[in-house]
This record gives sequence, C-alpha cells and structure tokens, in this order.
Amino acid sequence: MRAGPRPEPEGGDEAVREELARLRAEVRRLRTGADGRTLIAQAQGMLRERYALQDAETAFALLQRASQQYNVKLRTLAGAALGAPRPDGRSARWFPGRIRRAEPALGFAAARPPRAGRGNRSEVLAAVLERTLAVVGTGMGNVQIADRAEGGLRIERHTGLTADFVDFFAYVGDDGTACARAAREASQVTVRDVATDPVFTEDAREAILRAGSRACHSVPLTSSSGLVVGMVSAHLERPLRGLTRAQTKELTVVGAEAGEWLAWYDRTVVLDALEHLHTLGRAHGGGGISRR
Repeated sequence: MRAGPRPEPEGGDEAVREELARLRAEVRRLRTGADGRTLIAQAQGMLRERYALQDAETAFALLQRASQQYNVKLRTLAGAALGAPRPDGRSARWFPGRIRRAEPALGFAAARPPRAGRGNRSEVLAAVLERTLAVVGTGMGNVQIADRAEGGLRIERHTGLTADFVDFFAYVGDDGTACARAAREASQVTVRDVATDPVFTEDAREAILRAGSRACHSVPLTSSSGLVVGMVSAHLERPLRGLTRAQTKELTVVGAEAGEWLAWYDRTVVLDALEHLHTLGRAHGGGGISRR
C-alpha cells in the first residue's frame, strides 16, 4: 500500500498550503486519468485484431460509443471485453441465447425518485450509501466495487471524506483494512476504535484518523451466489460501541439487495454494451471512425 499522507506545512503559510492543495489535486487528476489506461489499451489492441480495425483511434471510438450508449464506465467495459469469451466470428451476436432477467427490486431505494434510464448504476450506488449512512447514523462513508481485473476494491462513491482519504484508499488490496477483511470473510466488520484495532496497517490507520474517522462499519454487497461484488462502509467521528441487531439486520438486507442488483447489472447491462460493441466492430471492420 502507498505511504501515508504527508504532514501539512507548519507556520501557517497560506500560499504553501494552497500550492500543496493544488499539487494534490493535480496528482489525483493524473492518477484518475491513468487508472485503467493499460486495461483500455489492451482492449483497443484486442478489438483491432478481432475486427481488423484501421487503428487504435477507431478501437477507442467503438469502446467510447458502446460505453456512452449503455452508460457503462469505459474501464468496466474494457475489462469485460477482455474477460469475456471470444465471440463466434460467424455470429452477429456475442452472447447468443443468453437468458435475460428482470432488474431486481431495491427496497432501500424505493423512496428515491427514479432517474431516466434503465440500470442506472450511479443512482443505485448513491442509494446504497445514503441508506447505509442513515442506518449507522453518520455522514461519512464510501462505496467500493470489486475489481475483477486486478482484484481488490475501488472507491466509486463517497461523501463526507477528505480528498486525501479518497486518494489513499482509491484502491485497496486484500489485506490491511476493515473493508478488505469484510470482503475476504463476506461478512460485516465493525471497527470500534480505529486507533487501536489491529486490522489496519499503520499507514492506513494514520490516513483514516487524519480524515476524522475514529470508527467504521463495512458491509459486503453480495450476490445470491455468495460472491462479494462490492462494499459499503460508514465512518464515524467517535469510537463506536457497536451496532444493534436491528441495524446489522437491515444492513444485511441492503448488502444482499445491492449485491444482487450489481450482479444483474454485470450480466445484463454490461453484456448489452458488449453486444453493441460487437455490432459496431463488425460494421466498421477494415475501416476507421473518430471518437465523439
């Protein structure tokens, strides 16, 4: 894991603090831009070879169009394209005969006004986080999604957390944090006091304490088959005595509903986007196209 955040400059030098904040923002922007770049480049190469595309620009344009058509993140689509079995070159469909299932209901999101568009992943993640924080009684937390290409968890939604916290925990592996333990054990994990709990590495502990969190609770988002597809975590400003049975029971339902929805999204909306990508590739094979 990365080294912990550097201490703030002393002496109250406002210009230095502003410059430090600007540099940190630039590092986060560059890191975000680089995140998934290798994966996308690999997908471009695969598409060029598969559909005899003119150049990498054309391959990127096809990925971009399929991503926008189905509102699927470019990195997610690239990883799915690389991980899916190669389509039959004679077939107009990538996944012929696949069974389509209805979008699962989400009890915890029933009170939220629906937004336009089917399978709105961003809205579901926002609802998961909102309900979890309401149950725990805090305003700090984040949602992570399991990274099927690299393993570990990546933050996709957050609120009330510092920029340094989000930067430090943008990606976590399979050890050294409460969320990693919850993912590994597929069960809820409560940290009553971040300052003393042995689950954290010292760098992770420092990063959490500096963000103003003294306790946290992580809930795995689990499909009906038991696969952990994500994680939602709540952070509190003071040590936590523990959650009640009613709280953990409700969070279990939230985790199960959200996990099943995310599994449906992967096997329905993401596959729809791949089907569209296949159609575009067949249509533009041997030619070129510009990105939007």
